[in-house]
Amino acid sequence: MNKQSKQRFSKSRLRMNRQVFGVLILVITLVVFCVFVYRFCVISGGYVDAHNLKKSRLTQETRTSVLQAQRGSIVDANGNTIATASKTYSIYAVIRPLYSGDKEKLVTDKERTATELAKYLPLAKDKILVYLNPTSKKTKQVEFGSAGSGLSLAIKQQISKLKLPGIHFTSESSRLYEDDIFASHVIGQTTVKGTGDDATIVGTMGLEKYFNSLLSGKNGHTSSQVDNYGYQLSTSKAQTVAAKNGGTVYTTINSNLQNYLESLMSNVQTEYDPKEMTAVLMNAKTGAIIAASQRPTFSLQTGDGISDMWRDALVQDAYEPGSVMKIMTLSAAINSGHYNPNEYYQSGSIQVGDTILYDWNRSGWGTIPLSEAFTRSSNVGMVKLEEDMGSSTWHHYLKKFGFGKKTGVTLPSENPGTLSFSNSTTQATTAYGQGVNVTVMQMLQAMSAVSNNGVMLKPRIISKTVAANGTVTKYGKQTEGRIIKSSTAKDVRKAMVQVVQSDIGTGGAYKMDGVDVGVKTGTAQIAGNNGYLTGASNYIFSVAGMVPSKNPKYLLYITMKQPQNYTKSAEEMMAEIFKPLITRALALDAASDDAANTTTTEDTTSAKMVAVTNKSTSAAQSELTNAGYNVATVGTGSKVVQQLPVAGQTALNGSRVLLLTNGAMTMPDVSGWSKSDVLKLAQITGKKFKLKGSGYASAQSIKAGALIPDTGGTITFTAQ
Repeated sequence: MNKQSKQRFSKSRLRMNRQVFGVLILVITLVVFCVFVYRFCVISGGYVDAHNLKKSRLTQETRTSVLQAQRGSIVDANGNTIATASKTYSIYAVIRPLYSGDKEKLVTDKERTATELAKYLPLAKDKILVYLNPTSKKTKQVEFGSAGSGLSLAIKQQISKLKLPGIHFTSESSRLYEDDIFASHVIGQTTVKGTGDDATIVGTMGLEKYFNSLLSGKNGHTSSQVDNYGYQLSTSKAQTVAAKNGGTVYTTINSNLQNYLESLMSNVQTEYDPKEMTAVLMNAKTGAIIAASQRPTFSLQTGDGISDMWRDALVQDAYEPGSVMKIMTLSAAINSGHYNPNEYYQSGSIQVGDTILYDWNRSGWGTIPLSEAFTRSSNVGMVKLEEDMGSSTWHHYLKKFGFGKKTGVTLPSENPGTLSFSNSTTQATTAYGQGVNVTVMQMLQAMSAVSNNGVMLKPRIISKTVAANGTVTKYGKQTEGRIIKSSTAKDVRKAMVQVVQSDIGTGGAYKMDGVDVGVKTGTAQIAGNNGYLTGASNYIFSVAGMVPSKNPKYLLYITMKQPQNYTKSAEEMMAEIFKPLITRALALDAASDDAANTTTTEDTTSAKMVAVTNKSTSAAQSELTNAGYNVATVGTGSKVVQQLPVAGQTALNGSRVLLLTNGAMTMPDVSGWSKSDVLKLAQITGKKFKLKGSGYASAQSIKAGALIPDTGGTITFTAQ
């Protein structure tokens, strides 16, 4: 092949290669284009790598916020708040931008910030500076530990007023209690479970626990579509499910008497240092618990002291009641027809089976009639009654009185107690309160059969509940039927009066001038590892009282375990609670009776009493006089230290208000005072007063303006 031919062949070959390459490029381009188009179609359809992008996008842009339900309230018998929903606050500081473009103010002057926060937080300035200067340079915001959490609204507002750059707050639901110590174990305790939006308040004790479902309510939520910056999309609409707030629990507690009981209990606790105490005042006609307390107690708001006594002793603690059980023993003997008051027996000791049982006075009182057994609190006399009844009859009555089973009171973890009846000895000892373990509520229930003329009442601390939807559940008077005859109940109450009035009775410390009181005292042994404990104070002392005994309105039961400062008799110690509390309860009744008998429109106008305690005497007098009250001042001081009626109590227009000052205690002019006013004077001064005659006071044994003597004795007023 010549040279020209070769050149033509090369050019032809090159042209062919270019054509092949061009076709190949075109094919590859078409393939890539097709793949791209397919991929685009898949993505635009919402799927890639087996993921639904539309669903993923919506999930990322849907924000749901919890709407916290407000926990319901617990209120007293008059509707005054005991526990209610509240908020607490936690403080935090932003010290570096949280994200690119963040325009939030940061803490700039750390020295000033620490100085100001130290005024409101329980942290020193240098400690706050440690928080504000973390070692890690990546830290963008800091909190201040427990010292910076649980802040009240007032503290939060004070800090906010400072307008400190970079200081912010978060809020949490919490519980607010109007009184620090107020039937603490009965009202109960709550705790916060969960964090953030999932945080809920849960009752862990007392009524807070028992009615937790009703009080809790139900959270709601809001859902909305937002962009990457958290702003709601204009094309979307928020979906809201409203929260349902909790309901309300109405208690039977009288706040006036409850607060007074707490004060009396604290005084006795401080003075005599018992290891444990309980006290319950119950309406003897309805079973309503008017006031209830125990020691040790704890702060409702902070929980301080809960570790000393986490149990509700009124329903959870079972103990041997001792001689107060003799109320039921005498009732059973009389009601079953096995009581012969004129039958004589040898006191001191008695043999039952292989065991010798003793009176508290081991030498006894010689041969005495059974009519004295209850008055003297003779164990042997009660054993005689049990033997005369027979064990089966006595066991029948013990069960009728409700021992060995729960009362059903609306408090959690109620203990049913135990009833030992295995042999002749335990059968006999139950007659004087040993070999049987009871709760305070069981004793109140059993004794109500005596105070209520034979018909036993269930103790109750709730009058009603109102659910969030308006449903009302009433907890009215509930009876357990007739346990004993009305005549039996009256006979037993007469015997209880003899315990107070008779020279041989054990309850002389509870005698109250002008008040019809019947009681039964008790001294129960405490079981130890090697039998019962010994020693003068190693007992559970108790007293049960019915006032007025002829037709009881109140049933008061007090127990006191192992007083460490045993400086006077147990009866005298407990009387320091018993007598003042009964005095105040009767005074409130008298005031209510006066209000019920008032007929004029002007006089029946009532309002809640204002607080004047700690104010100057002149300012308090002016304020109350201008409000339409009749003011009487006790003492010569310049400052009011106590008032009756107390702040918050409903008082009639024109009614008398007593002010006790910090000066020498002087007698006011009582001319024209009613019986209820005289009882108020006795209550606020702690002195013994007696109103002779009926009607209104017209004369007094100590002249107006004279010093009220510190010595004992009764100051007499004459009425006409």
